[in-house]
Formats: sequence, structure tokens, C-alpha cells
Amino acid sequence: MARKNSSMKQSESCPCGSGKHYPQCCGQYLSGQRPETAEQLMRSRYTAFCQNNEDYLLASWYEKTRPAALNLPDQGNVKWLGLKVLEHISKKDTATVEFVARFKVNGKAEKIHELSRFVKEQGRWLYVDGDNIA
Repeated sequence: MARKNSSMKQSESCPCGSGKHYPQCCGQYLSGQRPETAEQLMRSRYTAFCQNNEDYLLASWYEKTRPAALNLPDQGNVKWLGLKVLEHISKKDTATVEFVARFKVNGKAEKIHELSRFVKEQGRWLYVDGDNIA
């Protein structure tokens, strides 16, 4: 079972970089409320990575592309540094979100620059997959 970091305080800024407090931002989605947009889902998934919350990540993944497990690295080896959303394009039941997520693994700086695809099924946004952008 994935470990979850539930030590976020009511007054802490959300890790997703929205500028909002965690409970008014991703905290509500990680506690069960459905994100209204694909961007909100993507931001909450970033926060779930920060918290090593594999359960949320898998539950918010489109069933046809979802892996059986993520095998997230030990949280002590990964430090998430920030998220920047570059573009969010949404149609009725599909969306894309381009973002850059920065992190360190064993002290080495890394980044993910991805164009993620989302689908809305039965009123719920789900992550489908993404293309890495060099």
C-alpha cells in the first residue's frame, strides 16, 4: 500500500503552485471531491506525487491506460520542487494540459515537461496518458 503524507496544515500553500491554501485547492480533491477541470485534476495528481499517494494517482487514471501499480520511489529520495502549467485546452469531454514539473532525485535536479491527455467519463475527469516534450 502506498504511503500518504497527510501532514499538510490548513494554512499551508498547496504544492501544485496555485497560490491557494491546500484545503481549498488539491486537498479537497485528494479527500474525495471531483475536480471540475482537467487542469485541477492534473494539479491534484502533482500534489499526489508530492505525497506519494499511489491510490489517488491510480484512481484518477483512465482504466484502459492505467497500470496495475506505480511502484513510486521512496519519498526520501525524491523532492518535488514545483509545477508550472503552461497551457490547458479543454473541449466537452477531452482536454490537454502542458506542464513542467521540477524535482530532485537523490539530489540531482530533474524535470518532466509533458503534454497530458484527459477524458471526461460520467462527469469525472481522468488522466489518459502524456507525451514527454524535450
